[in-house]
Amino acid sequence: MITISAFALAVMLGAGETADAQVSKKEQREQQKIEKQQRKVWERQAKLEDRNIKLNQRREQIRFRNMRNQKVNADGNRYRVNRDGTYYQTDNRGVELLKQAVNAGYQEGYRAGRNDRNSRRSNNYKGSSVYRKANYGYLNYVDSKQYQYYFQQGFERGYDDGFNTRYENGTNNNGSISILSNILENILTFEKY
Repeated sequence: MITISAFALAVMLGAGETADAQVSKKEQREQQKIEKQQRKVWERQAKLEDRNIKLNQRREQIRFRNMRNQKVNADGNRYRVNRDGTYYQTDNRGVELLKQAVNAGYQEGYRAGRNDRNSRRSNNYKGSSVYRKANYGYLNYVDSKQYQYYFQQGFERGYDDGFNTRYENGTNNNGSISILSNILENILTFEKY
């Protein structure tokens, strides 16, 4: 009788462990299913943001092309851009292109930071080929080194926001991502002369 009771108890305990293992596997499958759905949502959001970024960049390129085609009064159109105490001379088109560089850098940086976070890669904006080349959206109206510098300044801030899922340096207005004007003014300082 004692042997039969002990055997019955062992069978019940074994069945309980099997049931626990089945519940645990079911919970794991549910968790994996949830994670897969979250990744799909992130990917859809990323695609929408990417499309809006490209649209905005195209609009900016068209706007600058139109500016280039307009006749500009050269006398009231001279600017000095101050970069670390060194001055770079340009006109209003040059200033607008450098603003575009900062904003394009922010947008591309945000996208790269977000993608690195979603792919669980480390926080490393310098590892991006887009950052190193820094010529996305470049038009040869301004010096390429100036454009690259300002693009990289925007990229660093955008990457930081994208990687950390925030808009500390920029905004997202219905999918239109851009750097904040006060951040832009801190990066790109210029004066009319």
